[in-house]
Amino acid sequence: MIVAASRLFREKVMSEYESISGRERSHWNSRYEESNGAQRAPDLFLVESYERVIRPAFPAGGDALDVAGGAGRHAFFLAGQGWRVTLADISEIALAQAEEEARARKLPLTVLAGDTRLLDLGRECFDLVTGFYFLDRPTFAKIATALRPGGMVIYQTFTSEHRKYEAMGPTRGDYFLQPMELRGAFNGFELLFYDEYERERGLAQLIARKPV
Repeated sequence: MIVAASRLFREKVMSEYESISGRERSHWNSRYEESNGAQRAPDLFLVESYERVIRPAFPAGGDALDVAGGAGRHAFFLAGQGWRVTLADISEIALAQAEEEARARKLPLTVLAGDTRLLDLGRECFDLVTGFYFLDRPTFAKIATALRPGGMVIYQTFTSEHRKYEAMGPTRGDYFLQPMELRGAFNGFELLFYDEYERERGLAQLIARKPV
């Protein structure tokens, strides 16, 4: 009976995830259709982190995963530095735009379609994982598992302080980090950089290395 109840609970949770996933996929597909493949520059935090921390640690590049990376602005930056990049996102429209852009730039790119709540990100497959403006707390553990020993994670997303500002960003409360939450998300990792700041928006930034 306990086993059966546990199985039913897991099935219920997965059904709820799939329902939420369907709504979010539709939302983001619409967003990317409206943007019509417009590409933005990579976030400054990634560019600066790469020059100061990532390039010295991985001068020859490696395997990178961009989680919830949309149409690929961060993936293209890393691919341009010689990395083998996998771009994961819930929106098939975004990934199709990314593949088209990658062909135009002659950059290698692997795409992985699906909701990270349901995707298997693998075990010790990547030297670098990036996550920007996306928050699903169970995904932190998946990222930790997906990184090889010595691999690094670069993460940046909104904190609850962002609500003070009239700026673009999430509206649901569970999409905001609580103070110092991101710092503790990769417990046991070597913390290379951490900051929480408010400059017209509330953000937390982290760079951490998985123990060897």
